[in-house]
Amino acid sequence: MASIVQGLAYKAFGLQIHSEFPLPELPLSDQPGLIGSVSVIQEDLSERWQAIPKVTPSLGVSGNEVMFEAKDTAIFSIRDGSTITVSPAPGADGDCVRLFILGSCMGVLLMQKKILPLHGSALVLDNKAYALVGRSGAGKSTLASYLMDQGHLLISDDVIPVMVQNGHPLAVPGYPQQKLWQQSLDYLGMNSSSYRPLFERETKFAVPVHDRFQAEPLPLAGVFELSAAGESPVALQVISGLERFHTLFNHTYQKAMIDRIGIREWHFGMLASFVNRLPMYRLTRPEAGFSAPAQASLIYETIQHQVEER
Repeated sequence: MASIVQGLAYKAFGLQIHSEFPLPELPLSDQPGLIGSVSVIQEDLSERWQAIPKVTPSLGVSGNEVMFEAKDTAIFSIRDGSTITVSPAPGADGDCVRLFILGSCMGVLLMQKKILPLHGSALVLDNKAYALVGRSGAGKSTLASYLMDQGHLLISDDVIPVMVQNGHPLAVPGYPQQKLWQQSLDYLGMNSSSYRPLFERETKFAVPVHDRFQAEPLPLAGVFELSAAGESPVALQVISGLERFHTLFNHTYQKAMIDRIGIREWHFGMLASFVNRLPMYRLTRPEAGFSAPAQASLIYETIQHQVEER
């Protein structure tokens, strides 16, 4: 096994991350992680990849190891919730390799550590964490960026680690960067030339938010599921009953992995432990135009109503 590069220790997702790969998006840290530590190393995985039983042509699982291949980028291994091994393809785009390390690999690793990864953005509202979830294109990052412009701090973008303490969910910070599409930058009046494309020929950009980042965990006080529907006006409805469970299941990061790596029972129990204590809402917007201000107003009204009911 390759030795860990000394001095490259970062903080993200409640983890202290010792990495042989530079991860400039992440803050450096010499402190232990809330959830533990992980090593990111480089090693030739070709023989292990050939030998591991395949679930799909690009995914293999054996015991506590998950491996996957991203064509022309790398073979990745995530083991025991503690080690991510990367075998880059010849000429691979380094930015693209990092995207997989900080995205898919971390999502699997959090599951191995029995931490729920939600797919969305989390922000600080009323001194608590609220998650914005939804399908790709629903407008999560655009609304999150608008709320940040109103003075709210970002907790995490894309992957939201959720741990449970005394039956209550806790949102753990990711790292101080947003991923925004060109259209979102245009809506928000931001010049894309100021930001780095996530990787070559990509129209999604890395937007650092160091001065607008919440670095400590906060109680998760609610979830807003975003959806776009034709010319419908901005509207909000309460998600109740069993539909709450399905909402959290559907917006678990890499949810297709749950059965493939044999953690359905844990995932079910994790959601069941707090689903009835977590208010959830569906926030619908028109498909065309910029409706973040109207969505934000409904979110503020809803949170104020929650406060009055306490």
